[in-house]
Amino acid sequence: MDLSQYLQNGEETQADVSQQLSKEEYAALKKQQREEVWAEVDSKAQEVFQDGDSLKNFLNFIAQCKPQKAANLLLLYGQNPEIRQVKTFDGWKKEHKTLRTGAHGYTFIADQNYEKDGEIRQGYVICKAYDISQIRTKQPELPEPKPIQVLLGALLKNTETKVSIADKLPENVQAQYIPGQRTIFVRNGMSEEVTFHAINRELACAAMDSHDGTYSRVSVSPQAYCAAYVMAQKYGVDTSGFQLGKICELQENGNREPQELRAFIGNVKNAVYRISRHIDRNLGQPEQEFTADAFAVSEGVKGESQQMNAPNPEGQAEKVQKQKGGKAKKQPER
Repeated sequence: MDLSQYLQNGEETQADVSQQLSKEEYAALKKQQREEVWAEVDSKAQEVFQDGDSLKNFLNFIAQCKPQKAANLLLLYGQNPEIRQVKTFDGWKKEHKTLRTGAHGYTFIADQNYEKDGEIRQGYVICKAYDISQIRTKQPELPEPKPIQVLLGALLKNTETKVSIADKLPENVQAQYIPGQRTIFVRNGMSEEVTFHAINRELACAAMDSHDGTYSRVSVSPQAYCAAYVMAQKYGVDTSGFQLGKICELQENGNREPQELRAFIGNVKNAVYRISRHIDRNLGQPEQEFTADAFAVSEGVKGESQQMNAPNPEGQAEKVQKQKGGKAKKQPER
């Protein structure tokens, strides 16, 4: 009987090979590990662009998985396309969560700070991460799909990029982001679903505009189209009108350099997270309701000067409190 699975609460551990190998041997082992992981990432990047179906499945994964770097999205997708939210053992531990017995982690690339030449630098380490399905906690339920009218309201409320109705757009142009004006012009009268897709696509274009004169619609359109698909999949809007095969053809069906494909996925991911944060923030913000005014002008009881000079025990108490409080003394951090 092996007690380790009980005493370690399912956490995977490895022997301290650094005590068994020389410094050079250990460094070579870690280098080999990194090379194998990046080879797997690059292989998966090329694989997901093979055809429209493979790209669709990967974009569906982006829609369901909590924010991760492009490399981790590819790495995790290759291990289990059902993953929704992963954290390292320490990450779950900080939330006072424990692993289910016998849980096996997924290979994961985690950021790590280190010191070199007296400077703090950022690197990474290959470690294990665990999906929320492997955690002893109440599993999150899938949110109920929101009506398209609600989604459009959340999408168009307080956008960073101005959205304006255009009466005369060229034929076959549903919407378009104009970088010089930092405005999205959209055709009026389209169906709600098509409007949702078109505005998301153009918001993704705007998200990829660094405002340094290098913006090119031709270069960002494929990523923006994929981002619009992910947004629709994420919020339960019909995606039957999307054709992803052409995107794969533009990426030479995965035969481009893996670094280019990873950059493509990174742009899609960044645009999606930016737009979805905006929508989620607006969906969670209740509309302002009518409430009784805390400060209202009395109707013909006393003049303003009389009201200001009238005794007000509550106001006096508030003034005393402020004087006593003054500037709060900052407590030392623990």
